[in-house]
Amino acid sequence: MAITYKDAGVDIDAGNALIDRIKPLAKSTMRPEVLGGIGGFAALTRIPTGYKEPILVSGTDGVGTKLKTAFASGRHDTIGIDLVAMCVNDVLVTGAEPLFFLDYFATGALSVDTAASVIGGIAEGCRQSGCALVGGETAELPGLYHGSDYDLAGFCVGVVEKSEIRPRKDLSAGDIVIGLPSAGLHSNGHSLARKVVFETLGLALDARPALLGGSSVADEMLRPTIIYASAFQKLRESGVPWKGAAHITGGGLVENPPRIFSDDSLAVELDPTTWEVPPIMKLIASAGVDDHEMRRTFNYGLGMTIVVPSADADRTVSLLADSKARVVGRLVPRAGGEASRFA
Repeated sequence: MAITYKDAGVDIDAGNALIDRIKPLAKSTMRPEVLGGIGGFAALTRIPTGYKEPILVSGTDGVGTKLKTAFASGRHDTIGIDLVAMCVNDVLVTGAEPLFFLDYFATGALSVDTAASVIGGIAEGCRQSGCALVGGETAELPGLYHGSDYDLAGFCVGVVEKSEIRPRKDLSAGDIVIGLPSAGLHSNGHSLARKVVFETLGLALDARPALLGGSSVADEMLRPTIIYASAFQKLRESGVPWKGAAHITGGGLVENPPRIFSDDSLAVELDPTTWEVPPIMKLIASAGVDDHEMRRTFNYGLGMTIVVPSADADRTVSLLADSKARVVGRLVPRAGGEASRFA
């Protein structure tokens, strides 16, 4: 009997079945600039009209060990939203409009149902972002990945008018920091979160500790990352002269907000009494993780910070009311070498 690729662990028929399943998902995200559809060797997309000096902006990311909680719980329908969010939110802070997205899905043994669930989440994330899912790659790699475990990576391209690129150069002491709340852990710090929740506290995925207010551990650990595309669209359309923004990812509130600075003359001062810390982070802190470690590991309740002139703070908070925006701090002269500090 002839040896086949399937004997080696790669099922071509399953891959073709997956493509058939995801074509309608990708179609639901299409933009008028996209030429062609899923199935070609590469995707072709026009630059949208109306730009005088269009600059392409690209970003790539994954979702880290949040995947392990998805595997353990058997819940795969929202992890794709996380993937899109981690890439799109990085692109948004440059002032860009997300244009298109591609994914990379690698697994040891392809489960069409699992992969379709993941990619369904990716399509939902693209719809929330206003960008098109134009393609991707599914790789079945037996021996490299264990069983049906999988890894994800994403790639987003956006476009921005050259004159509208952020951060601006006129950041100054007295500018106001607007915060947009997170939904919880988002997709950073899960290695620490998993160690504390599952090892130190010994909780199961279906446990419902009092600090979580009725939600299960799995609910909170897998709560998807917020995509802030609608907030930035409002900023672009409103004319609010926002100066810079930071997506709060790895490095938390300690390292991310100061990334908008081009020199060492300014610092971000945040007032932690102005926003709510998510229940899952209160649970983690209760196990003995101190404030500094929490703030430099997790988003600590803020998924995005946006800097505006002080005269535009109230207007911005009102404009972004649907995103529950609030004033959370200000820019101050840097002293002692610290780029971020807490009031």
